[in-house]
Amino acid sequence: MEPTQVYSVSDFQAVLNQIMETAFSGVVVEGEVSSFKINQGKFVFFDLKDDQASVGCFMMKFALRFPLEDGMKVRVRAIPKLTNWGKFSLTVQAVVPVGEGSLKKSFELLKKKLTAEGLFAPEKKRPLPENIVKIGVISSTQAAGYADFCKILNERWGGLELQVAHCQVQGMVAADQIMKALSYFNERSEVQAIAILRGGGSADDLAVFNDEALVRAVAASKIPVITGIGHEIDESLCDLAADVVASTPSNAAQMLSRDRKEIVVAIRSDINRINNLLNAKIDELIVDTRDVLRVGRDIVVKITTIESEIAAQKHVLAQLNPDNVLERGYALIRGEAKVGNVVEITTYKQDIKAKVTEAKERK
Repeated sequence: MEPTQVYSVSDFQAVLNQIMETAFSGVVVEGEVSSFKINQGKFVFFDLKDDQASVGCFMMKFALRFPLEDGMKVRVRAIPKLTNWGKFSLTVQAVVPVGEGSLKKSFELLKKKLTAEGLFAPEKKRPLPENIVKIGVISSTQAAGYADFCKILNERWGGLELQVAHCQVQGMVAADQIMKALSYFNERSEVQAIAILRGGGSADDLAVFNDEALVRAVAASKIPVITGIGHEIDESLCDLAADVVASTPSNAAQMLSRDRKEIVVAIRSDINRINNLLNAKIDELIVDTRDVLRVGRDIVVKITTIESEIAAQKHVLAQLNPDNVLERGYALIRGEAKVGNVVEITTYKQDIKAKVTEAKERK
């Protein structure tokens, strides 16, 4: 049967592109880069090939967030297009290296570039604030690394306020989600430090933390950033850009919190020191009676001072006791406050399990 619809060339191209965009929206293709070039400082062209086929690729330079060279294996997210000149190509939205060799090469190229810019300079690093009480956390709340981080925080100190931005920490969309979370915390300026967390994984899994735009966002943060990414042997460009680097998410929790046991030991040591000073002063009074009145006045002042120090230390110890907080009517909730979930609630006198029937953001 002879077709009745007649298209102009441009109409046919537009219809075909619409069909391909609908059928292959955000298609991901993997292959080897060849004929890589940048025209006019803003247009990127390269071919993506394997042993049997090749396809042309086009993208804007601002979207190129990993250095590329011929021979590197990459994964692109793209939309297939038929150009005005009848050539089929991929319009690339994002590209990431894959495989150990390509990842290492891209890492070294970008590290050299950003080092030359001074992005990783030691003088730009800021220490973590003392006595942190509010922490912004960027991580996947479903990941083991995040659970380890929370567990260590509660064991060491507890009572810290966490503002958590849940996002993907691997894959082609992860970098943009992490950057949005960084922007969110910096705009609100409510936290004292930002922790970017991701447990161990393969080189491909951790590649997101070598994304140039994300690395620059970490370096530009107004709030100090600590990274706890992968294992101790892993190094990312986000680590180099951060103010403080932890070897793991658990280590990040240790660096962000004080150890309750160590503080109690230190306070007890101070009390013993004060007692020893007091006893030594009393011994001096017993031996030296030549200036009893003057020494008596001095010791009264000293005792008063020491009593004030002891009272202050006792107050600190009382603040360390979580039962005192619970006794004032507060409660400790464990678990994700999501409708249908069961959470554990600890009050001063009870341990309760409750099912969440409603949860909404406070305004």
